[in-house]
Amino acid sequence: MADVAAGDDEAFRALTEVLYGPALGTAMKVLGSRAEAEDAVQTALVKLWRTAERFDPAKAKVETWFRRIVVNCCIDRKRSLKPVDPIDEAFDLESDEPGPEAETAGLMRDKRVGDAVMKLPARQRAAITLFYGDGATMNEIAEALETTPKAVEGLLARARAELAKMLEGLREEL
Repeated sequence: MADVAAGDDEAFRALTEVLYGPALGTAMKVLGSRAEAEDAVQTALVKLWRTAERFDPAKAKVETWFRRIVVNCCIDRKRSLKPVDPIDEAFDLESDEPGPEAETAGLMRDKRVGDAVMKLPARQRAAITLFYGDGATMNEIAEALETTPKAVEGLLARARAELAKMLEGLREEL
């Protein structure tokens, strides 16, 4: 990071190679769209380049610090997006080829859960995605969301309660 802060292009390229994949995964889970996630990660990388001198290795690891930047960019991006009515996409069409019933049921369940997660407020969605999707600890999530671990517990509790309401029928189907 010291080399990046000093303007070393090669150090920045090397750091980007390490950080890009995990950041894209997190951003996709928060935003629900690869294109939006790629834009958010690019914005986060620009912020990393411009603010590299602010990094304090005594406070956090580079990965944790960058994850916070990515989550903030995702939340900012989500807030700026205007909701639109969904358009039926070609991938939603049923295949003529019969597939295993269990796989289909699983895919439908996953889609319903994913849709429900996308309806959560941005901070709750980010917390639940980091906790369950990335396996982040309460402290890491708190740092990424610039809040306290106790506040993260509240975000997760509210997210779980909201998801339970939205997915009530799914429990009966299982």
